[in-house]
Amino acid sequence: MSVLPLVFTSGWASGINAYAVVLLLGVFGATGVSDEVPEALQRTDVLIVAGALFLCEAVADKIPYVDSAWDSVHTVIRPVSGAVVGALLAGQSGSLPDLAAGAVGGSTALASHAVKAGTRMAVNTSPEPFSNVALSVAEDLGVGGVVSFAMFYPEAAAVIAGVLLLLGLFLLLFLVSRIRRFLRRRAQRCEEKRLAGRAGPPPG
Repeated sequence: MSVLPLVFTSGWASGINAYAVVLLLGVFGATGVSDEVPEALQRTDVLIVAGALFLCEAVADKIPYVDSAWDSVHTVIRPVSGAVVGALLAGQSGSLPDLAAGAVGGSTALASHAVKAGTRMAVNTSPEPFSNVALSVAEDLGVGGVVSFAMFYPEAAAVIAGVLLLLGLFLLLFLVSRIRRFLRRRAQRCEEKRLAGRAGPPPG
């Protein structure tokens, strides 16, 4: 079960930026930093494609509403990527069944993707674009930092990923409740204006 923390961490990171995970793991494996990375992720063609898609995501992820459209497209891609990476890591180490590792990686990626996509939809209600850029940069740095940390301290990195996932879920619930409250108040004000306009001016 020694590979489980790395599977969990890579699954969490895949739900945020799957291409960054594949690229980082591939580079770490190809440079000899870790022997836990399977050969399939170290292939030159895989690294080139992952790098190109990572650059595309780095741009799309910072543009309001484009980021939400990108997230919608990746609702299937990110969990599948988390499952595949998890299964490959398990197959490389032989310490965890591939099916179980795929389930852990895929479900964790799906949960973190839901947090990312939901948070972005909430942030897009803001009229300024700076929140999207700041959040995207924080996500990129977080994925890069946690995955790199996992290469040396997988158990500690898994704990960090778990805490970040829980914090993200709480933040998403908070944002959703605030947005619903805001929409109710706006609808109420619009209804009051409509009724006032129908009533007409008071008699002189």
